[in-house]
Amino acid sequence: MSSSYLIFATFAMAAVTFVTRALPALIPKKLLDTPWLHRLNESLPLSVMVLLILTSLSYQNLSVTTGIDSAELHLLMAQIGALLLVLFIYHISRQLLISMIVGIAAINGLLWVFTNFLGQ
Repeated sequence: MSSSYLIFATFAMAAVTFVTRALPALIPKKLLDTPWLHRLNESLPLSVMVLLILTSLSYQNLSVTTGIDSAELHLLMAQIGALLLVLFIYHISRQLLISMIVGIAAINGLLWVFTNFLGQ
């Protein structure tokens, strides 16, 4: 990756963050109190987190001949399992931080289980 790409990406993320943080101050209060905007605001953090996780899934090195004992398959299964658990915990608790902690613990725990019990 070139350094110009990283600089551009950093500034782009900063600009998006600034606009999304400043936008509520520019929008009329009456529009901010609409029910659809409240529902969007509740589901947005989880949606962003799920999209980030889905784009980072490790499936590039998998093929039809990949065995059940491969490290690549273990990683993908752990990622999918952790994502499903995060969605479930968030659905129950509506707490993003708790869901993230569970997801981090789940991916590490599932990797350990798959590595130790499915072999490598």
